[in-house]
Amino acid sequence: MFRILCALLILSASPALAETRVPGSQADIALGFVPVVKAAAPAVVNIYASRVVATRASPFRGDPFFERFFQDFGAIRPRVQNSLGSGVILSSDGIVVSNYHVVGEATDIRVVLNDRREYGARVLLGDEEADLAILQVEGATDLPALALRDSDTVEVGELVLAIGNPFGVGQTVSSGIVSGLARSGTAMGNARGYFIQTDAPINPGNSGGALVDVNGRLIGINTAILSRSGGSNGIGFAIPSGLVAQFVAQARAGKAEFERPWAGLGGQPVTPDVAEGLGLDRPDGIVISQVHPQSGFVGVLQPGDVVAAVDGQPVNSPAEMVYRLSLAGIGARATITRLRDGKAEDITVALIAAPDDPPRNRIVTGARAVLPEVTLSTINPAVIEAFRLPLGAEGVIVEDPGPYGARAGLRAGDILRGVNGTETRDSAVAARALEEAGRSLVLDVERGGQRVTLRLRR
Repeated sequence: MFRILCALLILSASPALAETRVPGSQADIALGFVPVVKAAAPAVVNIYASRVVATRASPFRGDPFFERFFQDFGAIRPRVQNSLGSGVILSSDGIVVSNYHVVGEATDIRVVLNDRREYGARVLLGDEEADLAILQVEGATDLPALALRDSDTVEVGELVLAIGNPFGVGQTVSSGIVSGLARSGTAMGNARGYFIQTDAPINPGNSGGALVDVNGRLIGINTAILSRSGGSNGIGFAIPSGLVAQFVAQARAGKAEFERPWAGLGGQPVTPDVAEGLGLDRPDGIVISQVHPQSGFVGVLQPGDVVAAVDGQPVNSPAEMVYRLSLAGIGARATITRLRDGKAEDITVALIAAPDDPPRNRIVTGARAVLPEVTLSTINPAVIEAFRLPLGAEGVIVEDPGPYGARAGLRAGDILRGVNGTETRDSAVAARALEEAGRSLVLDVERGGQRVTLRLRR
């Protein structure tokens, strides 16, 4: 499967000299990557996934005249959608990693090994944002597996191999180098990705395939290319193995959804102008602009501070900081390098999940409400994190507008500020206001940072 976002096709250290294999003879040079491929390729699998999707309803539905002539036109019917990708076996008992866009929401998953053995599989843990999924192969034992290498030890210029199933032609190996590290922001069209860049050719079907070093160790999961044509232009991206290891750990712990530590911080990369204003020697790090009152960083960071590193690793964008905190995990303690008034200081902070406090109190409006079947929740840090709301968001979020709310103009993710002039600070107040509304309804909504007024009459 190949997903296109912002012209991106979503696919599918310094090592010590003693750790890096180099050709030692003419025979080694002649063999090239043969020993590496023989060791790594058996652990890279093909994945076939199916999911059931619904088609659109007929545009003539409900029309007293045309509906008779177009009864089956556009009728809602289940349709099976198939996707093809790759995966990597990480343990002999059948733990496999792939991309979420390959197996997410799939109803049937088949894993085919290099020796043509075929098994069913199920998703243990998936995360659309990180585009990773951990699978459990059913009924398989003693499988070949790849060892994970610490992706923080990878350096630009290292030789790498990309192994996968491009265009469904069969397992294919391509070679290249590590072209860049810590790619985020504009590289992936959003600010939350963090990737290893490579020029090893990656094409549709390579999704979830392996990016391995010259010792056959996994350093990343191939996930995207930057392309205008659909083919490889030598700019590919892989999810670092460090994040893969955290996914595997949470899957083995029984988690069904990936849990990230919550920073509760607002900030932006330090630009040359900002660095000059703060008296910094160079534009490195993230300057903090906002700290949520429930953040674990309260008392540690304040607006104007600069975060230069997390656990000794430099961070130059919010995506890098999210990545570093994700590697540490909830409950761990991370060391933050803070710059304040020109002085650097290392401070240890306990990492927490986004607090579900005050309780979100999810309510679905009943039949008595002017807009039934609308799902409302009180905004708290957990809701802010889940819906990517502004850090200072307050009030009530519309989780699901339902059929009636959608007709009225509500959308999922809207912040409901008021109903008929009544300020809605929590979901209970909002649900009561919708039940007590008369024939006229005025909804004060915040959407994308803009205030919108919706007016209806019954």
